[in-house]
Amino acid sequence: MVVLNTMTTNVMRPAVNDGLDAWLTYAEHLNEKPIDMGLTRMKAMIERLGIAFTCPVFTVAGTNGKGSTCAMLESILRNAGNKVCMHTSPHLLRFNERALIDGKEAEDAAIVEALSAVDAARGDMPLTYFEMTGLAVLLLFMKAKPDAVILEIGLGGRLDAMNAIDTSCGIVCAIGIDHVAFLGNTREKIAYEKSCIYRQGRPAVVTDRDVPATLIDNARAIGAELNCYGRDFETKVNADGTFDFSVRGQTLWQKLPHPALAGDNQIMNAAGVLAALYLMRDKLPVTEEAVRKGLTTVRITGRFETVQKGGEVEPEIIFDVGHNPQAAASLAANLKRTREPGRKTFAVLGMLADKDMTGVIRTVSPEVDHWFVTGLGTARGASLEVLKKSLMEAGLTAADITECASPAAALSEARKAAMTCGHPVRIIGFGSFVTVSALIEALRSDKKTLAVWP
Repeated sequence: MVVLNTMTTNVMRPAVNDGLDAWLTYAEHLNEKPIDMGLTRMKAMIERLGIAFTCPVFTVAGTNGKGSTCAMLESILRNAGNKVCMHTSPHLLRFNERALIDGKEAEDAAIVEALSAVDAARGDMPLTYFEMTGLAVLLLFMKAKPDAVILEIGLGGRLDAMNAIDTSCGIVCAIGIDHVAFLGNTREKIAYEKSCIYRQGRPAVVTDRDVPATLIDNARAIGAELNCYGRDFETKVNADGTFDFSVRGQTLWQKLPHPALAGDNQIMNAAGVLAALYLMRDKLPVTEEAVRKGLTTVRITGRFETVQKGGEVEPEIIFDVGHNPQAAASLAANLKRTREPGRKTFAVLGMLADKDMTGVIRTVSPEVDHWFVTGLGTARGASLEVLKKSLMEAGLTAADITECASPAAALSEARKAAMTCGHPVRIIGFGSFVTVSALIEALRSDKKTLAVWP
């Protein structure tokens, strides 16, 4: 290995054959700030690396619904015969999840090669982890020569690294309060940040039905072609659970299947996807058959996902990566909608310290009978003591809570309690990507548990 002096600290540059984990660790230490918002470095590196796309690019922002929107868009476009590259973040189990090329995760060796190329081009530029890895993913996508690229915004929009790529169509999903230290503490401020993914003269979509005026005003100011859910496009849910989709009063598709993702909010996400595809139909035409198949075959891990069906002894286990009050409202609605008479609900909870923990807990608590809570043991993770304080502020008592040493221990305690309480039980594990990732690993390590992931 070679020691390089950067603007921040001495870090060890891995050799190409050191493997992906070594390179990801290296990427974490190139900037003294874990989050260093701005597009200056990204734009400079994009120019140095010659990153450019001749195919349509979809950029997706929003507080909630980004992952589902990206997944449905990718599924429909691939079912229409397109080669699609999709970047999402964060990942649950493997970094490779962030770089999907024609439906498959990029291989370790290809990612390492791209990271090495980015490192060679950066000189002493102090890239953040997200910038370093995002540039590597963009390099891989450019080399793949896709028919379409989908880029999920990680944080906000205006200053997020992925916004350095000029989009062909911007989609903003549901807008809520999150990342207030970076985006502001009102929906109006946050909506403005997200609206900055839009581009002059390009299609722009928003699926939030209560659109803050700041988004509309900014879209108008920059000359984007804004299309709003409820104004320019609409859905009608039918008695059989299917839905119709219309644009400016004209019905385009009838009795479309509910997306193969849990939650009534998925029709809202699907509406944004269908609006974007309609607006981009001249460049990426899709058939009704592709739309139907794409909606029925889409899959995304950790969105109210049943990972173990309940049996005579074992409880049902559901995971959800929701981590803010808006996502918690959707989770609570899903729990209420699917609750069966006589069945109890246990929650396994771990959260990041910079989230509205009290708001999340207060929103979900009416649907939970007992809480198994844990610290996450990470720099951003809330400690057990801090999480307990939030539970109390949300109106719970010590009798409602079981304290656990780790997410794995919390899941284990919840399962033991479920099998001895005398009632059918479902366990909902939620609170952050970190929490769900740890719970997935815990299930994988338990040979008695059903194998859910390859």
